[in-house]
Amino acid sequence: MTNKQTKLILRQPVANLGQKGDVVTVAAGYARNFLLPQGYAMAWDKGTARQIEAMQRAQRAQSLASRADASALKEKLDGITVIVSAKVSESGKLFGGISADQIVAALSAKGMSVDPKMLTFDPIRKLGTFSVTAKLHPEISAQFNVQVVKEGK
Repeated sequence: MTNKQTKLILRQPVANLGQKGDVVTVAAGYARNFLLPQGYAMAWDKGTARQIEAMQRAQRAQSLASRADASALKEKLDGITVIVSAKVSESGKLFGGISADQIVAALSAKGMSVDPKMLTFDPIRKLGTFSVTAKLHPEISAQFNVQVVKEGK
């Protein structure tokens, strides 16, 4: 059995593969079983070249606008500390952990809107202050802190 390759156009960004509008070559099974059914990509053929160009023009225009928005949000986020309260056991460990959704809720309470998928951080399972990175744009990231405190009764 040979490893057949298929050429696709991405409809949206796919981790470790490419950005919207990119032409990629992937294994036929990956395309058939994941990318196409999920709507992440469409089949490539010679007639789609104009579609690719239109998608890339739109992406460049949107990228410029989102870059300006990302820069403004970076100014607000860099260096701030948000406080997240959590239930804590007698030994000081959290019941569960702090999720990206909890961090996003704390940020939105301060008037900042961030997608949970943009956040990267090590698992938070105890009290203290932890560093979080928000990837706001392919070229722009912001660093801020999350302080985990004991939930009041």
